[in-house]
Amino acid sequence: MGQAPIQFDRASGALEGANLWERTAALALATGSKISSHFSHRGYNHCANLLRKALPERNIAIKLNADAVFEFPYGDGYWSKLLNRAYRYEDELELLFLDSVDVDYTFIDCGANYGYWSVLVSSAPYGSHQAIAIEPSSANFFKLANNSRVNHGRFDVMKCAIGAARGTAQLTGTKHEAFSIAGDIAGGERVPVMALDDLIDDGKVTASGKYLIKLDVEGVEIEAIKGGQRLLATDSVILCEEHGQDRNHTVSRYILDQTPLKLLVYDPQSGRLETVTELSILDRIKVSAHVGYNVFGTASAFWLNRIDALNAKSARRIQ
Repeated sequence: MGQAPIQFDRASGALEGANLWERTAALALATGSKISSHFSHRGYNHCANLLRKALPERNIAIKLNADAVFEFPYGDGYWSKLLNRAYRYEDELELLFLDSVDVDYTFIDCGANYGYWSVLVSSAPYGSHQAIAIEPSSANFFKLANNSRVNHGRFDVMKCAIGAARGTAQLTGTKHEAFSIAGDIAGGERVPVMALDDLIDDGKVTASGKYLIKLDVEGVEIEAIKGGQRLLATDSVILCEEHGQDRNHTVSRYILDQTPLKLLVYDPQSGRLETVTELSILDRIKVSAHVGYNVFGTASAFWLNRIDALNAKSARRIQ
């Protein structure tokens, strides 16, 4: 990775530092995202990763906004959708983050991957919030730490997995966006594990702050919730990924039945974060089996009031 990264500005569409072949590839990657967006980007990652094999090994630095740069290997199947300027990554999270610019909260990014949300949430347009990005994979952590560095070290990085208690586990998987410690399967990489409440014990966060906690931990969301009871008793919201193929809605079922948290989900039909009392709403919302859907869990009156106000603003926009 000796070469300087290619530069792409999402606001203007300007691509700099790319040769003719790399420019052609950028057009193909953006066009592929536009076409595949009509069927939930099915097949896009695979095609992009095939194209990547024909590209020189270098990074692309995407300017997400005037104060946020996100680097990843050029041609990466998961992140190259960002070359499509119309693409919105996890727009239900963006809705909450942009509505919370004025709130003094800390973002805890569990399963941070390369740090996309930590880069954004710590940027000025999102409120320059303190962020802690936590990632167990050595390969991913290297790229995560690089993204902290290219954004002036403004968010903290920690190399570990999140679970129910301190320990170690085997991290396995073939896709950087889907590494998991679920099942503690042999092989892979031995990684340290910590609980969310250990962040309080270790002095990383206080037991009385405001938090948005992203749990993208590939199958150990329930264990992570079990290990965060003190943190989740603060003014906090957990942002949990529900896999589209899980028709039992396991994570949501656990939050609804086994925790004091209220469960909410973004409903594209209403444009609101709806309170979930019946899991059947997820049968309607989770339309694609191969993507993730975020659900929100909170027991905080502060955040519930904020979400009510956000829903009211959404309703006025629709009218």
